[in-house]
Amino acid sequence: MKQVLVCDDDPSIVSALRLLLKSEGFTVVTASSPAEAEFFVKSKEIDLALIDLNYHRDTTSGDEGIALIKALKAIDSDLAVVTMTGWASIDIAVSVMQAGAGDFIQKPWENERLLSILNTQLALRAKNKENSLLAAENHALKQSLEPLGKVELIAHSMAMQTLLQQLAPLANSDLNILITGENGTGKSLLAEYIHHLSPRNHARFVSINMGAITDTLFESEMFGHTKGAYTDAKEQRVGRFELANGGTLFMDEVGNIPLSQQGKLLRVLESKQFEKVGSSKTQIADVRIVSATNADLDIMVNNKTFRQDLYYRLNTFVVTLPPLRTRKEDIIPLAEQQLRLAATRQRKPVPRLSESALQALEQYEWPGNVRELSHTMERAALLATTEIGVEHLMLSSSVPTPNQSTRSDFGERTMDDIEKEIITARLNAHKGNAVTAAKSLGLSRSAFYRRLEKFEI
Repeated sequence: MKQVLVCDDDPSIVSALRLLLKSEGFTVVTASSPAEAEFFVKSKEIDLALIDLNYHRDTTSGDEGIALIKALKAIDSDLAVVTMTGWASIDIAVSVMQAGAGDFIQKPWENERLLSILNTQLALRAKNKENSLLAAENHALKQSLEPLGKVELIAHSMAMQTLLQQLAPLANSDLNILITGENGTGKSLLAEYIHHLSPRNHARFVSINMGAITDTLFESEMFGHTKGAYTDAKEQRVGRFELANGGTLFMDEVGNIPLSQQGKLLRVLESKQFEKVGSSKTQIADVRIVSATNADLDIMVNNKTFRQDLYYRLNTFVVTLPPLRTRKEDIIPLAEQQLRLAATRQRKPVPRLSESALQALEQYEWPGNVRELSHTMERAALLATTEIGVEHLMLSSSVPTPNQSTRSDFGERTMDDIEKEIITARLNAHKGNAVTAAKSLGLSRSAFYRRLEKFEI
């Protein structure tokens, strides 16, 4: 049911409009002054404001109404606004439209025409809001595409079957879930699996890598911003909480949330409310939180680099995703799945895995887990024609330790090749823990994550 705010200083007009709009199924809130109208738009979810242009201060200029339009649009840029006055002119009509009103009607009005205008403006508001959400979703999807893509979850191993049995009742609840596990184990895929099992599967699943958000853009990314909120805010932005409303928000690498921003996130999780940057209007966040990390949050809490109260909000239930080396029965099915996907992307027939390749895949330790397996099959599909041999897999014979150098003879390789090899080796040496690997290289977490994305590690 749409909620309409009627603002006019004439009680008889307010009464007539209230009766008319209620008879048409609208919920009506009334105000007699601009200050009251601003209060209601700040405190309630108003869809449309039907406002007079002139109040007690003057009766003809329309200045008070134009100022009110600007104030209401500053509070809620999505608000539909229709103005009315008994003193109409071309100049006033142009001014109210420039201020942000969607339409203009003169007193006394015709009921049928007024209702037509209101319904048109409400339909435009709904369409614009949906377009904003779709644009934000498209932008978010482009930023958060994972190499694994949306694929079937492979669970032949006992470890994975036990995990999925544990997840079934959890997914059906609204409990916040924290997924732990090594880098590359498929935590984002498991989060999406939880969403599809949940009652929220009709709404959006929104994923965001917290390690890739800078401190200065945190609020804008998570809560959105209004146009003009800061220098580069050239248009309104929908934040991840608004985008995921009614659905699931997956926050990957939560251990990388800057300490200075953790309190702001905690407030949303506790109150389910937030404001866009540049707006004072409070919005509701009906969002189920699934988060993931490969960092030891208990140690971070003890070191006071992660807030204990936020940790308790996130880890209502903790799920640990096992590394690929403990899921031997899943390795071949996963390899065949990734091989089919790689061949499809490369527009070529699916090559067959030879017996020697199958044996090598099963014996390898997979320090980079499912992500490493995916890249291995992508490369093998490109190199092989009809059959994949061991030579096409190009698996490392051993995993470097922290004290081992990766390679001293770099030959004619490019700097990117050398840097990728060093980062991969250091990540393997630290068992997939991106935080400790970054520290060992003297890199900040954001710089390290940029390199992981660049080299698709």
